[in-house]
Amino acid sequence: MLLERHELNKERLRELKLDTQNMKKFSAYFSEMTEMLLFLNDVYDTNPKSLEQLKAWNREWYQKISTESYANCFGNPEFCVQNFGVEYGQIFAFLYAEMRSGFVYAVEGRLFDLVIQNELFLEIYQLFLAEEDGPEKIRQIIFDHMRDYSEDVYEYRIREQLDPSMTFATDIVMKSDLTDPDILYQYGEYISENEIRTLNYLNSLPREEICAMAKTYVEGFHEGFIINNIDMSPKRTVNIRYTIGFEPVVREAIRQFAEIGLAPIIYRSGASSLTKGLVKTGYISSSPNPQYEYDHRYDQTLYFDNRFMKHKLECYRNAYEHYREEAYVFAGPACMETFGEKPFLPVSKETSLKLSKKQQELSVEFQIKASEIVNEYIKPDQRSFTIIAYPIPEIGDDFEEIFKEVVKVNTLDKKMYREIQQYLIDALDQALEVHIKGAGNNQTDLYIAMHEMKDPSAETNFENCLADVNIPVGEVFTSPKLAGTNGVLHVGEVYLRDLKFIDLRLTFEDGMITDYTCKNFETEEENRAFMKENLLYNRETLPMGEFAVGTNTTAYAMAKKYDILYKLPILIVEKMGPHFAVGDTCYSHSEETKVYNPDGKEIVAKYNERSEEGEYFQCHTDITIPYEEIDSIKAVCLGGREIFVIEKGRFVLPGTETLNEPLTEIC
Repeated sequence: MLLERHELNKERLRELKLDTQNMKKFSAYFSEMTEMLLFLNDVYDTNPKSLEQLKAWNREWYQKISTESYANCFGNPEFCVQNFGVEYGQIFAFLYAEMRSGFVYAVEGRLFDLVIQNELFLEIYQLFLAEEDGPEKIRQIIFDHMRDYSEDVYEYRIREQLDPSMTFATDIVMKSDLTDPDILYQYGEYISENEIRTLNYLNSLPREEICAMAKTYVEGFHEGFIINNIDMSPKRTVNIRYTIGFEPVVREAIRQFAEIGLAPIIYRSGASSLTKGLVKTGYISSSPNPQYEYDHRYDQTLYFDNRFMKHKLECYRNAYEHYREEAYVFAGPACMETFGEKPFLPVSKETSLKLSKKQQELSVEFQIKASEIVNEYIKPDQRSFTIIAYPIPEIGDDFEEIFKEVVKVNTLDKKMYREIQQYLIDALDQALEVHIKGAGNNQTDLYIAMHEMKDPSAETNFENCLADVNIPVGEVFTSPKLAGTNGVLHVGEVYLRDLKFIDLRLTFEDGMITDYTCKNFETEEENRAFMKENLLYNRETLPMGEFAVGTNTTAYAMAKKYDILYKLPILIVEKMGPHFAVGDTCYSHSEETKVYNPDGKEIVAKYNERSEEGEYFQCHTDITIPYEEIDSIKAVCLGGREIFVIEKGRFVLPGTETLNEPLTEIC
């Protein structure tokens, strides 16, 4: 039946190709769309697909939305609106982007996804041929299509996140000749010089170095179960997330995970508007055009309403119920991130689809309820994770040197940091509040309230973080008490989830954000909208979920040496100064799991006033102030006594002076 629909779609597209000249002002659009779908169907039908063909197709496909071609691309909302007006233009840009997700389906051999995309386009095309078109009719077709097929789409999406028998990517990693960079085109994702040069570089390393990198990654994941006293014996699978090009490390990691009884689950980041999110989850590659992706971040605007939200939640629950056994044996994600891309400052376009205020509220409601469903089937206190990061060649001419330095940073001496960080914890545990003051142009002036401990001899507010799940080593962190946490957090420049924020400023009252702004755009309205979308995730406010003091001055010295401070991921940057997370605490949904520091003290600051009431926000975004922008960090104790931890960007607490040694190298 599916093959019959596929053949009918191809036949109809070939017929319509002859009719496009009759579409008047829309002829150029429908002609290109028809050619695009015929191309996708040809890709699907070609079997076997040679590496040479995959490479040629890849280059041809992604060139259409490249930065150089984007000004006159139908995927550009500005271009579409200029040519077709607002109502048609926004819909056409959406439809173009939706059809473009079909390339990965054609390469992977996912006929169902390809067929329903063809049918959506053909149904809309038929409206125009019959001269029955109109924006509302098109919107209704899109809504009906998304609703009708969402159950199948979401069941497949959740299955590929839980079922190790879906081995498309695993087979590429384990069965391909990794010495040939052309094997990367088998994924269907955009392949740039970053992916090719990364693979070539990793292939040049001795096998023992690849094994050591994989060991750091796998052991970090395994230690998460040990440190948090989680029984790993029922677990059978692990989700491996990585950037294409790291296959030599991933292959070795799969072997090492097998030694601890875990099979790999590897799936791509969502491609269509139904499955993609603001954050990419799965295996990824470089972006062919970040502005294109930014322009289409809210494409679901065309069909996302209360009816659709409820249906989507029902689909989620049905799918998880169907795969409940697979969910039970899932151990969690092991994430290998990358950094070094050229800074991306997005252009905010009036022509891009945006969520209405009601849709923003619905999206928040969906995130909360969807998270509850996931946590029902994959218990937060029964899973672990790990996360590590490496540079990509785009970071600059010193790529190979930086890569080696990052490997060293990821494997620093845990014992030394454990002892030094204990001095910090012992001091900070005496505090009623911690005062952080910025230096120079940094306007930070924050008071962080600490929880009261019932028995300080056996309890602590701060976790001694030692590069188990969170690599590299180098921080002590806590969940602040919201009441009494007040002041301003300011950072001159910071990258959060691949977006650059200039002069980010947050004001807190009793631990909640009461004001926010930045200076990315000319108007305050644009700046606040950008902050609300990309930091508050369409909420009116968020709590401060974490306060930490980063101790990895070795990483900081590396960043200054190679001038890459603002290219590093937050995973490393958060270890390079004090940082503050907005959103949930680090113990979200796992507060009742007892956790102990190496000194035997139980960590008790795991709730805040919101999480105690069962209120969660499904986000956690870290914001770091570099050492050079810190005037002081001090513990304010009972009676007004002060204990300085950092002064003028240097550690001054007795027992922590060793941390300053890497900093002297950059003075």
